[in-house]
Amino acid sequence: MGDVVPAPWDGFLVTGFDVSGQILRNRSWPVPDSSWRARQEESVRWHTPASMEMSKTLAGLNGPQHARHRRSLGRVFDRGVIDTLRPVVEQAVGELLDMLGERLHEGEADFVALVSEELPVVTVGHWLGIPAADHALVRQFTHDQVYAQELLPTKSQLALSEAASAGLRDYFTAFVRDRRRNLSDDALSGWIRTWDELEPDREAADDALQRLTMFVTIAALETAATLLSAVVWLLDANPEQREWLRAHPEKAGDAVEEVLRYDPAIHVSSRTAPEDTELCGVRIPKDSLVHVMIGAANHDPRRHQDPETFDVRRKTGHLAFGGGPHYCLGAALARLEATTLLRGLLRRFPTLRVSSPPSFFPRVAFRRMAELNVVTA
Repeated sequence: MGDVVPAPWDGFLVTGFDVSGQILRNRSWPVPDSSWRARQEESVRWHTPASMEMSKTLAGLNGPQHARHRRSLGRVFDRGVIDTLRPVVEQAVGELLDMLGERLHEGEADFVALVSEELPVVTVGHWLGIPAADHALVRQFTHDQVYAQELLPTKSQLALSEAASAGLRDYFTAFVRDRRRNLSDDALSGWIRTWDELEPDREAADDALQRLTMFVTIAALETAATLLSAVVWLLDANPEQREWLRAHPEKAGDAVEEVLRYDPAIHVSSRTAPEDTELCGVRIPKDSLVHVMIGAANHDPRRHQDPETFDVRRKTGHLAFGGGPHYCLGAALARLEATTLLRGLLRRFPTLRVSSPPSFFPRVAFRRMAELNVVTA
């Protein structure tokens, strides 16, 4: 249908790999921030509390404001942080696979509930100091909040998101307040010290801190869990490649990249037209929503030869982590978690098989697997 396709809700779907990458990397195509949402007078969806709350997080900021908040986090998940977290991830993977093994001795096990949902929250919980007793609550809030970022959320989904946004705001407001009273050398303590220098108004500083901490948590949990489940699902559907990986475990990282290309956790990333413009021959009015269809772009045959074939030896890139100023903060951590888990599975569960097709929650933009049952053959 073309690289740019008009959508029935006055938006535009961008499907080609090259043009998608250009939009994601180009700072002149802003995300739908709070000022854009305020101009959408006839759209109830953009004025809901959950939507407005999201517009104040890092994902909803543009220009100097985005740069200021992004810089305040420092070098999040750089090589030093990843090296520090590597033994944490390795230990968590070992313990989770132990529990998976115990459950498999009894028969069928749900990989999503036992492993995929647990590894990201254990890792980020350790990094930020979120108590283990709070992991389930924070994870559920995260899952429900994301509906506000969906392509076309229903009223019931927006209601879930609104309640979850309020819960996350209350939780992380108290979380930041408690950490301020007990500063140490952890990531959040560093952010607190940074914002105390950036912002003389303590209330404004803490407001920014709770939103940053909330956003980093959401970003780290939601997409990583889907990636971990997709690794198991897609390799089970391609047993010859799974066996090749077992003989070449050093290529686990390449397999993770192909999973990210073939079925990314985020299928849609939206921007707004900065002015009346033309894109690939299609006229786009100022302020129009432009939806970068990451899943489609990753299957563009002009970029990927035979794109519908899952091939762990493929070397071409993908847009699963976005691009430009909003490139995924947690990309390195997600890769670490997925690669470590895959190597562990190849080593410890050579006969692991998916026993029934996975089920998914009703989403378009943010994929989330609900259940993936596995057995040992």
